[in-house]
This record gives sequence, C-alpha cells and structure tokens, in this order.
Amino acid sequence: MKKSRKIKLTNIAALVLTIAAVLLLVYIASGLVPTEIDDTVETESTTAATEATTELTTAATTTTTEATTEATTQAEEPAEPTVEEQALEILSGMSLKEQVYQLFIVRPEQITGSSEKLTEAGSDFEAGLEEYPVGGIAMFSENIIDREQTIEMISDMQSYSTLGLFIAVDEEGGTVSRIGNNSAMGTTSFPSMKTIGNTGDTDNAYNVGYTIGTEILELGFNLDFAPVADVDSNPNNTVIGNRAFSTVADVAAEMVAAAVRGFEDSGILCTLKHFPGHGDTGTDSHLGYTELDKSLEELWETEFVPFVSGIEAGADLVMVGHISVPQVTGDDTPASLSSTMIDILRNDLGFDGLIITDSMQMEAITDRYTSAEAAVMAIQAGVDIILMPDNLESAANGIIEAVENGEISEERIAESVLKILEVKIETGIL
Repeated sequence: MKKSRKIKLTNIAALVLTIAAVLLLVYIASGLVPTEIDDTVETESTTAATEATTELTTAATTTTTEATTEATTQAEEPAEPTVEEQALEILSGMSLKEQVYQLFIVRPEQITGSSEKLTEAGSDFEAGLEEYPVGGIAMFSENIIDREQTIEMISDMQSYSTLGLFIAVDEEGGTVSRIGNNSAMGTTSFPSMKTIGNTGDTDNAYNVGYTIGTEILELGFNLDFAPVADVDSNPNNTVIGNRAFSTVADVAAEMVAAAVRGFEDSGILCTLKHFPGHGDTGTDSHLGYTELDKSLEELWETEFVPFVSGIEAGADLVMVGHISVPQVTGDDTPASLSSTMIDILRNDLGFDGLIITDSMQMEAITDRYTSAEAAVMAIQAGVDIILMPDNLESAANGIIEAVENGEISEERIAESVLKILEVKIETGIL
C-alpha cells in the first residue's frame, strides 16, 4: 500500500515539472521577454527550455514506465498461501481413512501390535504407520532409555510419516516425569508442582515450563501433556494431590498461566489437564467411574479458574477427563464424551484450540464403552483428538462407519483434521 502511494506521488511530480517547462516555452514564444534581450540570448533561452522540457518529459515517461513495470511485477507475484489455505489443500487430497486416523494419538506399540515396549522404530513401525496413519505418538518411560536412543527413535518415527507426528509425553515435573526422573536423559528434575506453588513466585512456574519445554524439544518431542490445571481441593483425592500447584484456585491459576507462558516461549505445545477438574473427585478415573458432584456455578468458583487463566495465557490443547458431572449434564456421561461439557469449554471458557481426551484405556471408559462407541461419542461431542483408544483399529473403523451411515458428517471430521493440520503447519511439524 505504501509503495503504491509513493509511485503515484513520483508520477505527479514529474508531470508538474513537465507542465512548468511547457509554460516557460509559451512565455518566451509570446514575446513577453524584455526587449533589451537580443535575438541570440532569446534563441539560446528557447533552445535551453526546449531541451529541459524534453529531458523532463523523458524522465517522467521513464519514471512512469518503471513504476508501471514494478507495480505489474508485484501484481504478478503469487501471494504466500495462508496456513489455512495450505491445510485445506492437504485436506482435499486425504481419504476418509487418512482423515480419521489423524484424530488419534497412540502408544508406539499400538502401531506395531507388539506386546513388548518399543525402544526403536524399525520397518515394522514403518509398515504399521502406513496402515494406521495416526496423528501422533505418546511415549512413556518404557520407551525412553537414554538421549541417543530417544532422539533416534523419534527421528525415525517422523521420517515414516507424510503428515508429521505429534510426539507427546507426560512431563509435568515431580512424580509424573517420564524424562526428568531418568538420570540417563541428562535433563532437569523438578520437585512437585505443589512445592513450586508454595513458593508463591510465578517465575518458578514459568521456569518449570520453559526448562521442560526446551529440554524435551531438543530430544524431538513437540507436545507435552502438562501443566496440571486441577485444584487440589479435596484431601481425600487420590489422583491429583501434589501434582497440582495449589489447594487455592486463584494461586493455581497464577501458576498455571506462568507455566503455560514458559512452555510457549520454549516452542513446545502444552496441554491443560484434566478438564473440568479432577482435584475434588472421590475416585480415580484410571480405576473406574468418577464423579464430580458440583453445580456449574461451583465449577466457575473453583475448578474452572485455572483453566480460564491457562487458556488466556495461550495453552494449545485442553485434555478433557473421564469425569461425570451429573449436576451439569443431567446424566453420568463422562465429560470427555459429553457435548454439554465440550460446549462449555468451547463457548463459555472460550477455548478455540485442540481438545483431546484423556487416555481411552482408563477404566472409566473401558468399563462402560467399547473402543468404537467411545470414539464415536467423543467426536460427536466435539473432541478433536482421541488419546490411546483401547483398540485403535476398532475405534477408527467405528468413526468411519458412523460417517458412512450418517451419524457423523464428513464436515465434522474435516473440522478437526483441519485444526490439527493448521497446528502442525504453524509449529513446523508438517
């Protein structure tokens, strides 16, 4: 816009000078010059004016031509495609199967069917990934031996993927540290997040996010399932405890926001968990049905506070737990499969990033639903990514069949896949 204006001003200036020269010629030709000037002087003046006019006219023409050529060249240069345009182009070339498998992050063993934990990704993994082209891989302690092995395994897995993989890990600090608690990895080991929160200094929380993010990025990871945004408000809770920053919602919120900023500055994708809040449940969703007996108003007063803070700080993902909230939903459907709870997260809390379920291998899901049923319900509810279904092929086929019989629209699948592709393009994964 500024360059175009500059070109126009240059053209106008040249035109003004040309007109001035022409007027000078007219002035001289009209005999208005003083009579005492002899014919020789008059002739020289006329000649000089004519030459000046010619030069100015030539200069103006050249400037106009150059400006026109530059403007035409700029107009002919194709605009750089936006991230959305790039993602749409990729999406347009994907089959339904390829789209559906992008909705899954799984353990590496779920790709090969191995009964033993994988510590390398060879030809069997390559063949498995071709058959099950998932969106990402979640690695656990058993897959992580030392730095060299981890870097090589991740590099090999990425080389087999045409769309790039989310390579995820649970690295919270404290007890849940697949990497930090392995001395062979040479990374920083942090105390519990409760200890960090008790310092009252948000810089410490920022440092946790930034350090963990920087160190795992060097290994090839691009996604961390952290920080914990739960409030440890129930002393009888057996699953969160000192994994949370605080027993006080406002303190937890400040720490969560600082940790998110640290992760973001490190270049790693981060995840708030476990929405709507797992800190005041009486049971563990790993082991079976888990209920949060609170009203929506009560959730806003406590559980939602750190999630809102983390979302405002720029969290990339939110993990939804298998936590039933009957006072809000009117039934015992887990939040991860509930359109009511997903709508609250999207519309009321204002989260527009990727929504991922907690592990679908947890008994709160497997005790009540098949892999196909849970996967279909999650997508229908508005989830973008399904984490570790109990049976990957069954879950994927369940979604494909639901699309083919009209239970799920192709547009609904494309909506989530497009968001996944955009994130991968923006972060350089794809």
